[in-house]
Parts: sequence; structure tokens; C-alpha cells
Amino acid sequence: MKYLIVIAVVLVAVWLWRNNRRAELREKSAPRRPVTGPHQLPTEIVACAVCAVHLPRPDAVAGKRGLYCSDAHRRQAED
Repeated sequence: MKYLIVIAVVLVAVWLWRNNRRAELREKSAPRRPVTGPHQLPTEIVACAVCAVHLPRPDAVAGKRGLYCSDAHRRQAED
């Protein structure tokens, strides 16, 4: 009787191991979906010419002498 229990436990363990291996293989072979949404490409980070705070380029204020974190810093540097 105890041999039947040992055999049953071994069979269940082998079955679980094989199912996990199959799932891993399916994940690896599945085609990757392209990244969609606003974070598709990395954003360039720039530093403010006055205070050196780093911010994304789309949020920076462009001036004659560089990029700034705010309009106040742009005016301060250009006046």
C-alpha cells in the first residue's frame, strides 16, 4: 500500500514538472506583442541651464541659451 502512495506522489510530481516545462516553452516561443502606449520610446532627459534639474525634453522650456525647467529660469538666464 505504501508503494502505491509513493508511486502516486512521484507521478503527480512528474506531471506538475512537465506542465511547468510546457508552459515555459509556450511563453518563450510565443511572439512578443509590440509595446503600445505613451511609453513606447525612451524620452530624452535634459538639464536646466540654471539649476541643473533634470527633466524630460518635452517638458523643458527652450530659450536662446539652452533649455530650462521653467519660464522663470529662462527669463533669469536671458535677462
